[in-house]
Amino acid sequence: MLKKSFLPLVNAHTTTLILGSLPGDRSLEQNEYYAHPQNRFWKVMRHLYNRPHATDYSEKVNLLLENGIGLWDVCAEASRPGSMDLAIKDESPNPIMALLDANPMIKRVIFNGQKAYNLYLKHFEKRDNITYVCLPSTSPANAKTNLEKLIAHWRILISD
Repeated sequence: MLKKSFLPLVNAHTTTLILGSLPGDRSLEQNEYYAHPQNRFWKVMRHLYNRPHATDYSEKVNLLLENGIGLWDVCAEASRPGSMDLAIKDESPNPIMALLDANPMIKRVIFNGQKAYNLYLKHFEKRDNITYVCLPSTSPANAKTNLEKLIAHWRILISD
């Protein structure tokens, strides 16, 4: 049941880092962030950045990186049966502080859901020079927030 996160997706132009909790089973199988077809993360990103046809994973990643967005998870590894965030236990965090130190252009951290935010607060302290925002999860488990509402919340990515 031990699951491990991916490497971070960042480049020299990354100003915003989106943090999830830990990749789900489908993502781990496909070696892609947010690979579950019912996860709305990529739909939200394509809508916000007006790229409705970005379906190939490399196109999706480029969409983020071209817009100054990086992607990673709070957990480096954790024990978790299935893909539900509530089942995460015995987690070890990724070296997020080292990533922030190595990428001083990052001035905003966005959490994809409350679990990612709570895990971050459990393992790290907030930095004064970074803005932190917790947004509703794009996970299909967050069924109470429809796609339209998600897009409205996540619009913060394009409004500065």
